Amino acid sequence: MLLSMEEGSDYRPWDELIPDALGLIFGKLCLQEILTVVPRVCKSWSRAVLGPYCWQEIDIEEWSEVSLPEQLDRMLRMLITRSSRSLRKLSVTNLRNDAMFPFLAEHAGSLQTLKLPRSTISDSIIEQISGRLSNLTFLDLSYCSKIDAHALELVGNKCKHLEGLCRNMHPLDKADKAVQEDEANAIATTMPSLKHLEMAYHQIGTQNALKILSSCTGLEYMDLRGCWDVELDDKFLLEKFPKVKVLGPFVMDYYQMNNSEEDECFEFSDEDLAWEFVHGEMGGYDYESYDEMWDDDEGRLEELELRFYEGSQDAGLYGWPPSP
Repeated sequence: MLLSMEEGSDYRPWDELIPDALGLIFGKLCLQEILTVVPRVCKSWSRAVLGPYCWQEIDIEEWSEVSLPEQLDRMLRMLITRSSRSLRKLSVTNLRNDAMFPFLAEHAGSLQTLKLPRSTISDSIIEQISGRLSNLTFLDLSYCSKIDAHALELVGNKCKHLEGLCRNMHPLDKADKAVQEDEANAIATTMPSLKHLEMAYHQIGTQNALKILSSCTGLEYMDLRGCWDVELDDKFLLEKFPKVKVLGPFVMDYYQMNNSEEDECFEFSDEDLAWEFVHGEMGGYDYESYDEMWDDDEGRLEELELRFYEGSQDAGLYGWPPSP
């Protein structure tokens, strides 16, 4: 009786779900679970993880903060390659290998959101890749100290659909420097479609801020925290720019930069999560060297054991997650 009910049921086994549906489901999981747990459940799930459906949105920003540069490069190459040029969103920090930026641009045909805070991207690299980023709608170049107004002009001229820009700076990077108007002018001149702008701790003046507000007529949010030379009266803003929420310039302390729910560029986990790549023997497989496993055309995840621990007290307890 039970068998006949199952045969007539509208429910299908999970392993028969189409790959794009599995990709949407697996996208709710953390990176570590997608890479290490899901592929071991069944062959169809493993194929889904190896395909592009799980990697149309790649967020390794938290993981990249604690990873070594060579590990970050290898992980990023693996995931971007798996996206098969269908990548729509990428969030990564501390990207320091100049060769990675052209590689990213080659796969950026569908890219709409790009977050590269604290990366060593430079004006010359922006010149090389900006033409391939024309579909971007959101860009985060916060704390990227090697770029200036020229890079922002290139981005504005090439990325006509850009609606969000994060260009926050660390207060120490801008301390004791004269007012710098170039970046503000570049934004006002080349990015009229902006709706969301963050320029925390920039050395700009009131006229620079007003020029941006007047030029970017669709602006809804502007973060000016730490822009001490900007003086904007609340009543004046309400009369002239009633649709814009302006935050700052005054802040109590630097830690308040994490408090805005609308601030996508300052989201950090409360947990200090660190992951390690450990090469070892698992499940009786005969593994090759650490370096060779990244070059496998199949991208076999069985050769990568991704372990994690929370805090130094648990460092000796980390291990392979239990089977689902």
